[in-house]
Amino acid sequence: MSTVTAVPLQPVKRSYLVYLWIGLALAAIAAVALARQGDDFMTRNARARGVVTTASGLQYKVLEKGVANGPKPTDADVALVNYEGKLLNGTTFDKSQQPTPMPVAGVVPGFSEALKLMPKGAKYRIWLKPALGYGDKATGPIPANSTLVFDVELVDFLPEEQVRQMQMQQQMMMGGAPGGAAPGGAPGGR
Repeated sequence: MSTVTAVPLQPVKRSYLVYLWIGLALAAIAAVALARQGDDFMTRNARARGVVTTASGLQYKVLEKGVANGPKPTDADVALVNYEGKLLNGTTFDKSQQPTPMPVAGVVPGFSEALKLMPKGAKYRIWLKPALGYGDKATGPIPANSTLVFDVELVDFLPEEQVRQMQMQQQMMMGGAPGGAAPGGAPGGR
């Protein structure tokens, strides 16, 4: 028969337990805050002076108005833009070196939506929540679930069909039609 000698434990001070619970609560709050950082930014940004939020969640601020009551591009247009894209921490991930043609329907949803709001000559700052940008996919230097910030200047826009015709004319002037197409762009010609 063995005898177990009981060793009395000293009681824990109540203040230590309070500090432990406060520490756990603060850690949980910090974890939730970090997980919602992008959403919190968009919520705070929506209250900033001059920021407009669309039904989709796109946020923009007009930096320069452009042509008053001027036409705006549609999905059938190619926009000529100067732009700079940044992450929320200020890191630039892309920047045009000169005016860059972009099919309005061929860019991320939020960028397309913003272009369709802009008249010629306008400069906007736009904020795209992840669902309007690249979503949960990491793309090059852009981490997954990133909120994106763009400064965009709409220099001009043309219908996509007109841009194609201009490209065909330029190619013909520089030495023949591409891919053996007949003049006028009809494959095989008449």
